[in-house]
Amino acid sequence: MLLYLFLTCFPFIFFIKLKPLPPWASELKFSLPSISKLIINSSILTYFTPKMFLKRMSFSSKVDNFEEVEEGNGAISVLDLPELVLECIIERLPPDSLCSMAGVCSSLRNRCRDDHFWEKHMKNKWGRIIGPAASREWQWHVASTKDSSHSKRGRPNCLMRILSIVRPSWWIKPKVDDCSKPNSSPDDSIMSWFLALESGRFWFPAQVYNRENGHVGFMLSCYDAELSYDQRTDTFQARYPPHGRRAMATENNVPWERLRAPPVDTSPHDLHISDCLNELRPGDHIEIQWRRNKEFPYGWWYGVVGHLESCDRNENYCRCHQSDTVALEFNHYAPGSRWRHTTVNRKEHREEGNEADGFYGGIRKVSSVEELSTWKRLWPSDVLE
Repeated sequence: MLLYLFLTCFPFIFFIKLKPLPPWASELKFSLPSISKLIINSSILTYFTPKMFLKRMSFSSKVDNFEEVEEGNGAISVLDLPELVLECIIERLPPDSLCSMAGVCSSLRNRCRDDHFWEKHMKNKWGRIIGPAASREWQWHVASTKDSSHSKRGRPNCLMRILSIVRPSWWIKPKVDDCSKPNSSPDDSIMSWFLALESGRFWFPAQVYNRENGHVGFMLSCYDAELSYDQRTDTFQARYPPHGRRAMATENNVPWERLRAPPVDTSPHDLHISDCLNELRPGDHIEIQWRRNKEFPYGWWYGVVGHLESCDRNENYCRCHQSDTVALEFNHYAPGSRWRHTTVNRKEHREEGNEADGFYGGIRKVSSVEELSTWKRLWPSDVLE
């Protein structure tokens, strides 16, 4: 039998014309990863350009001459590029392209999910309105989601138990993370956080200038809120905590320019401990906590340090900065308004005020050009009574 098989196949093997392999073929290592690269090669090439053939270039680590590859109807996969070149390509991709590239194969998915490539996108788009409070909220959200998923996997329901008998892998098989699916379980990567913010599924704490569409009672103030991004309108929805007996207020279509990250990591229900009182002088710009009564959260209100009544406002003889009393002015209110002036004690200031005029809390000095330009841009067109 073996003799018959040998005599039958031998003439075919003898007369077949073998085509010599190109010089670079001996350097290739045909393993399972390299074969999978060849399979996905067309998908990757289609993603970048219709025909991504590399001509008249030389990478000694891959092939000796790309012209020979082109003559042999071959193509170089993006995964065959040197590490530094591939990293430079990925680093220049926008977020939507990074997500698309992450869906090509497992190798690119792991690369494109790396925090290194998402830090820049996170900082450029969200850095101005994301603060420590939002970071803590995200970490809590990830941890609670993981705990919930673990508890569900630990105690499968009756249907899952039946399915596990028929086909155990149905309910214990882990789901592959897919950035294009909004219901994917979040992880603590920057990519996952970025996509959760973009989708609007994650509500995060930040502050809103002139809340409730510039309500006259909140002019030149900044209040804490929970925000959700609307990608269609490139605006936000804001949820303000209830004030006293007042129900929670909401506001739609809040633009980016009315948002900021909290400048200090202090809860709106806690008094901010002032660390700038000893250095305040007339003309300094400040923000001060104020709330209507003890049940309300604090908001931050813009003002300037003024002169005391005893001062003649002569710069050469002014001694207001040596006094224990600091005069604060809110000049967007009309002269004579009870909201235009107040004073605080420089040495022993905590919370000062009453039920009629509200309560003044901590003070922070405003010195950055960006913050000052924002307050000036929000200055009301008419003087408030």
